[in-house]
Amino acid sequence: MFTHWRKSSKSLHNPEQCVEVATARGKYGIRDSKNPDTGMLILNRYQWAEFLNAAKHGRYNP
Repeated sequence: MFTHWRKSSKSLHNPEQCVEVATARGKYGIRDSKNPDTGMLILNRYQWAEFLNAAKHGRYNP
């Protein structure tokens, strides 16, 4: 389903927390770039928008 994965620009500054994203047919896949075979989170466009909004507001910061 997902073939072209892109690494988050934020991951370049913190290689221990690497995230990759891919899109296909209106879905968004998110996976750990260090362990890509361990699974992924798949979101629809509404969930993706909510995820981005939460990330921009620091919800997922340690």
